[in-house]
Amino acid sequence: QVFQQGGRSKQWYQRRVRGVQQVSSTPATRLDVINLQEQLDIRLQQRQARETGICPVRRELYSQCFDELIRQVTISCAERGLLLLRVRDEIRMTIAAYQTLYESSVAFGMRKALQAEQGKTDMQKKIEELEEEKKDLERQVNELKSKCDAIEKREAERRVVEEKKHAEEIQFLKRTNQQLKTQLEGIIQPSKK
Repeated sequence: QVFQQGGRSKQWYQRRVRGVQQVSSTPATRLDVINLQEQLDIRLQQRQARETGICPVRRELYSQCFDELIRQVTISCAERGLLLLRVRDEIRMTIAAYQTLYESSVAFGMRKALQAEQGKTDMQKKIEELEEEKKDLERQVNELKSKCDAIEKREAERRVVEEKKHAEEIQFLKRTNQQLKTQLEGIIQPSKK
């Protein structure tokens, strides 16, 4: 039963010919382990597996190597083999969970980057609108200043004209008053004589 769980027979097809590799029940020797290690190193080089980071090729080769080690241990001690199968399955579930977490975090990061880009675009648009509004308000301020200056100049000119007119009127009234005074004195003085 342990061999059925941990060491299934391997099937493959090559040029329409089906090949089957049966699980051996012969206990592994030290030489078998050394050969397994050498085969692993050779296949890692042949398939150009990356030494660091996430590499599906490397993971697949190490998984196959671990399955072979489980098979070898299971032949010697079935209970130890079953425990290693549990450990292998737990590691696979953990890796799958990490992969899901990684993919969701990448998706989350992409969403946030897109939102930030959209927010940046919106903010740029808002800045342009505010700058346009600022220019419009500055133009209005300049127009109002010009109007204010024109009104002040007009009022200053009007005030000068009014003051001149007022001064002339006062002079006219003073002259008239003086003439009337002179006439009145002329009327009053001959009567006294």
